[in-house]
Amino acid sequence: MEHFHPLGKGAAPATVAAQQVARESLPFDDVRDFEEARRGFVAAPEARQILADGGETVWDIGSYDFLLDGQDFDSVHPSLQRQAILNMEYGLYEVIPDRIYQVRGFDLANISFIKSDNGWIVFDPLTAKETAAAALALVRQHLGNHPVVAVVYSHSHADHFGGAHGVVDVADVNSGKVPVIAPVGFLEHAVAENVYAGNAMNRRLFYQYGSLLAPSPFGHVDQAIGKGVAAGTIGLIPPTRTITKELEEISVDGVRMVFQNTPGTEAPAEMNTYFPDWKAFWAAENIVATVHNIYTLRGALVRDALEWSRQINKALYLFGREAEVMFASHTWPRWGNDRIQEVMRIQRDVYAHLNNGVLHLANKGVTINEVHNVYRVPDTLAQHWAARSYHGSVAHNSRAVVNRYLGYWDGNPTTLIPLSPGDSAPLYVEMMGGAGPIIERGRRLIEQGEFLLATEILNKLVYAEPGNSDAAQLLADAFEQIGYQQESPSVRNSFLAAAFELRSGIPQGSTPSSAGPDLIRALSTSQFLDFLGIRLDPGLAGDSAFTVNLITPDTGESFVVELSNGALTNLAGFTAREPDLTVTIDRRDLERAMTGVAPLETQVDDGTARLDGDASVLRSLASLLTHFALDFEIMPGTRSSTSETKSLDPFAQGSLGDSSGG
Repeated sequence: MEHFHPLGKGAAPATVAAQQVARESLPFDDVRDFEEARRGFVAAPEARQILADGGETVWDIGSYDFLLDGQDFDSVHPSLQRQAILNMEYGLYEVIPDRIYQVRGFDLANISFIKSDNGWIVFDPLTAKETAAAALALVRQHLGNHPVVAVVYSHSHADHFGGAHGVVDVADVNSGKVPVIAPVGFLEHAVAENVYAGNAMNRRLFYQYGSLLAPSPFGHVDQAIGKGVAAGTIGLIPPTRTITKELEEISVDGVRMVFQNTPGTEAPAEMNTYFPDWKAFWAAENIVATVHNIYTLRGALVRDALEWSRQINKALYLFGREAEVMFASHTWPRWGNDRIQEVMRIQRDVYAHLNNGVLHLANKGVTINEVHNVYRVPDTLAQHWAARSYHGSVAHNSRAVVNRYLGYWDGNPTTLIPLSPGDSAPLYVEMMGGAGPIIERGRRLIEQGEFLLATEILNKLVYAEPGNSDAAQLLADAFEQIGYQQESPSVRNSFLAAAFELRSGIPQGSTPSSAGPDLIRALSTSQFLDFLGIRLDPGLAGDSAFTVNLITPDTGESFVVELSNGALTNLAGFTAREPDLTVTIDRRDLERAMTGVAPLETQVDDGTARLDGDASVLRSLASLLTHFALDFEIMPGTRSSTSETKSLDPFAQGSLGDSSGG
C-alpha cells in the first residue's frame, strides 16, 4: 500500500520530558534480548525489498533503516524504539544446528524451517505468497535445495497461513504428498473473523497498523510482534490433517512432534509444539517478546487472559522444565532452560495478574471507564522486558478484562443510552461559549503539555462543527503528541492515523490488502449465507418476505433461507415444504459465484445451476444487498466519498476482512 503521511511535527517539550522519564526508569542495561535476536545469524539477502512478479514492492525493511542510525528519537517512546530496533533483524537464522532455522524480518511473523529426513517442515508460512517464497529461496540458497515435505499452521490468523502458496504447490497438498497440519477449529476461525465484521476491521486496521503512515520517527516505526504486514498476495491452502486432542504426538518424515492445543489464548484455534528429540519448544504466538492483545484494536472477540495464563503454565510444566530452546512465530528465540523458564513464568504471571488484578478492582467498584487509569502492572513484572505491553497496552487490555466479564456499561445510567457524539457535542460547545474559547483553551492546554485534557474539549468541537478546520488541526496536534508518548505501536499508530486523517482526509485508493479467493472459498456455505444476512439492508427490506431452498448435490447439503422482518436467516439440514424458489447448484460452482468468477445468473443461463420457482426472488435479494466500502468516517469531517454502494450481484463482496493477525 502507498503511504501518504508527510513528516510530522516535532515532539513538544512535555513529550520530550515524558520520554526522558521512561529512559531513566526502564532496565536498558539488560541487553539479553539483543544477544538472542542476533544469535545464529546465517545470511541476509542483499536487497532490503521483496518484490512481486510485476515489480511492485510488497516488503521494504530498508525503509526503516533510520532506526539503525543510533539516534534517540523524542517522537518515539524509548521502549518502543528499543523493540523497533530488535525487530530490524533480517535474514536467515539458525536455532538448532542442522535442525531448526527461521527467516525473520520478511513479514509480520517469522517463518520456521524444521529439517526432516528428506526436506523441510515449514511452520507458519507468513502473510503473503511473495515473502514466503523469498524466505524459502533464501533457505535453499544457503542450506540446499530440499523439498517442503509438510506445512504446519500454528493458528488461525492470516499472517501464519496467508503465504502457503509461496512454499508448496497446492496440487501436492491435494494429492496427499505434502500434508498441511493445523489445530482443531482452524478453518472455521480463519475465515469467520475476517467476514462478519471484516469491512469494519479493515477500516480500523488503518489505525491499529498505521496503514497510511510512512516509516519515519514521526510515523510508523514498528508493529511490536514484527516490523509490519507485507502487502503481497494472501491465500489459504486448507489443512489436510487436524490436531484434535489436547496433546497429540505425530511423526512427519522422521521428526517427532508433540502438539498442545491451546484454544482460547492468542487465537481461538492455536497450538504449541514440542520437539522432544531436540528439547525444542515452539510457543506459536502464545509467548512472544511482548504482552499481547486481550482486546485487539482493529476489532475481535475479547480474549481470556486467565486461560492464556493457564495454557502457558501448562506448557511450562509439560515442556518448559526440560526445554533448551524456545522459539515462536514472532520475535526471537530464547536459549537455555533457566532463561526459558524465566520468560515463561513472566508471561504466565503478567496475564494472570492482568485478569486477577483488574477483577479485584472491578469488585471494588472500579468501572470500565476508570480501570485503565487505576490498574498498574507491579514493578516486579514491569522491570522485565518480556512483560512490557507493546502489541497490547495496559490501558486497553485492562478495559478488555472488565468488558469480558461485565460488558461495556459502567453502571451509571447516564452511559446506558448515551447520545451519539454528534448529537451531544453541540450542547457542550454552546455551554463552553462556542468555538473561539474552546480553541483558545485547547491551544493553552497543548502548550502546557495537557494533551488529553485538550482532546476532551477539542473532540467535542470537532463533532459539533466537522467543518471547523482550526479545531481539526488543533485536535490533530494533540493526538500526535499523545501518539509519540505511547509504548504500544498499536496505540501510537491509532493516534497518529487519526491526526493524519484530520489533517488530510482519507486518501483515494487507500485500501489495504484484503482476503482473497482462497479465504472466500474456505467459507462454509452456512458462513457465506450468514454474511449475506449481514450485507442485507433491513431498511430496504421493509416487509419483503421469501423462502429459498439451497441444495448443493456434490456435498449433500441443504439449506432453508428465509427473509422475514428485515432479517435473512439460514438453517443447514432443512428445506421448506413450499419455498418460493429452490436453487440447485454444486458447492464447487457456488464458490465460482462467491468469488465473482461466474455470477449465479450466468450459471443459470448455461445450465450449471437450476432454479425451480420464482426466479425474481434472486433479483429481489440482490437489490437489498450493500457493498461495504472502506472509507467510512471515524473522525468527523474526514469522509472522502460515500461509504456504501449497492451491488446487483448477491455473491460479490470485494473485501472480506483483515489481512493480519493479533
